[in-house]
Amino acid sequence: MMKLYYSPGSCALASHIALEEAGADYETVRISFGDEEQRSADFLAVNPKGRVPALVTDRGSLSETPAILLYIAQRHPQAGLAPLDDPFATAQLQAFNNYLCATVHVAHAHGGRGSRWADEQSSFDDMKRKVPETVRACFELIESEMFEGPWVLGESYSLCDPYLYTLTRWLERDSIDVATLPKTHAHLQRIEARPAVQKVLADHFG
Repeated sequence: MMKLYYSPGSCALASHIALEEAGADYETVRISFGDEEQRSADFLAVNPKGRVPALVTDRGSLSETPAILLYIAQRHPQAGLAPLDDPFATAQLQAFNNYLCATVHVAHAHGGRGSRWADEQSSFDDMKRKVPETVRACFELIESEMFEGPWVLGESYSLCDPYLYTLTRWLERDSIDVATLPKTHAHLQRIEARPAVQKVLADHFG
């Protein structure tokens, strides 16, 4: 059985949804950032980066959302969460998810994790002021150039969808009204209607 380490409200939500959508045999372990459990010796033995998600498998631990998501799809090909028989299409999926990981998530993190990049309070304040602009620019690019519809890659639901949904949930924190992003807003409503997502939301935040 796989074991997913997560914290409510984190990007681990995407991996949690993918596990449920895949029909995987898994259990979850909640990590409290408030209690700094991510810095505990027990968790650092699972993921020395001290971050979630972390997925423990029969071959060891995995970290980084794009890697975990693809692993879930490869372990459960019958779920159809990735176009595994088409290398180019799989690369396109990975390109989208890596953009979420390396660009969108980082733009969001400048609002509350400024100490990763600077030391002065004035720098933190400046980064935080910039977040609504930079995050909106990311989502506008997704809407204009990357989103096929009705799902991210077109007609088929894929790993991209729970990941985009997870970061969409952060828009309110970034002072962005999701209703001003019509494709993103419709996607949020569409994905929240899925039974697997409803179950995970209840488990993740319950």
